[in-house]
Amino acid sequence: MIELDFYGTLVAASLVLLLGRALVARVGFLRLYNIPEPVAGGLVVAVILLALRVLEVEVRFDTSLQTPLMLAFFATIGLSADFASLKKGGRVVGLFLLAVIGLLVVQNAMGIGLAKILGLDPLMGLLTGSITLSGGHGTGAAWGATFSEKFGLASASELAMASATFGLVLGGLIGGPVARLLIRRVQTPGCEHDMPRLPKGFEQPNKERAITPFSFIETLALIAVSLMAGNLLNGLLHGTAFELPTFVCVLFVGVILRNGLSAFGLYQVFEREVSVLGNVSLSLFLAIALMSLKLWDLAALALPIFIILAAQALVMALFAIFVTFRVMGSNYDAAVLAAGHCGFGLGATPTAIANMQAVTQRYGPSQIAFLVVPMVGAFFIDIINVIVIKFYLALPFFAAA
Repeated sequence: MIELDFYGTLVAASLVLLLGRALVARVGFLRLYNIPEPVAGGLVVAVILLALRVLEVEVRFDTSLQTPLMLAFFATIGLSADFASLKKGGRVVGLFLLAVIGLLVVQNAMGIGLAKILGLDPLMGLLTGSITLSGGHGTGAAWGATFSEKFGLASASELAMASATFGLVLGGLIGGPVARLLIRRVQTPGCEHDMPRLPKGFEQPNKERAITPFSFIETLALIAVSLMAGNLLNGLLHGTAFELPTFVCVLFVGVILRNGLSAFGLYQVFEREVSVLGNVSLSLFLAIALMSLKLWDLAALALPIFIILAAQALVMALFAIFVTFRVMGSNYDAAVLAAGHCGFGLGATPTAIANMQAVTQRYGPSQIAFLVVPMVGAFFIDIINVIVIKFYLALPFFAAA
């Protein structure tokens, strides 16, 4: 057993990112299909760790930094959004939300239908649907516990974690190829296309930006306030009808902080520092998440469950191509949104952002995609997912359980 402490894990995550960058730069296949650098490096390390485990050598990481990094990323998303931009995205957000709702319904119908065909408990189908795929690990853990306690489903939590892990991997792998297929049909803006409005920092993370020590500290303070206030807000809402995931509270505080300071003329957020800190947080979060994947959990999945999850990945790709892309206008922005939808439709919002970054870094910026996906992925998906899940649980074959 090899256990890496906080510092060792941070070093390992940094090396994973450097490995991912080197792989994408040298392997044409990864570059051609827009595979994000953290995904490329993280999966290689996860496979190496799987091989070591076969040799009875297990490596464990200190993942205590993972949640703060994720929350810091969502804080920067909030600090990058002003109300004027949110107004502009109103109609597009509504259209994308319709596509997202459609996927939630399809994922659950697919999971339940395949579970019944394969002779499994329909609850397993629901658990391998929107609960763990669009919902991610947090939603999967919560519903897994509920299914075990209320419905007596054995190993529900373990199945939820394995399904969410599968989705996280596939969400980072299929977004790029889907976008490449769609981009062949549209006109791209080009990497040098200048789009000075929000949120160019997240679209092209490798673009150099001037930063001063003092402005960096100011932005770091804003992120820290967002994390502290977001956690306090989450504590106040806990157990109430308005309870939301912590990252949603942090993002909300970031939005209020940015727009409140601006409205009163107290401070103007510097987007270049926000984008740099946000991209660093995102990259390190994904590196830690992917390099610490327990691939043996996926190997332990029963064949019928694996069949359901593989079918879900295929459905996600087809849905992004034939529904998301068309609903969003069949243009370049729609192609980037389709890549993002693959990311959080199977995994999580950070995966969606990484997918879109891989696309916009190569083909050019997409302002609307980086406005819409974080809003829907943070504010709306969890609330709507709960409503859809409860609708399915009200069906006769669940009510009789």
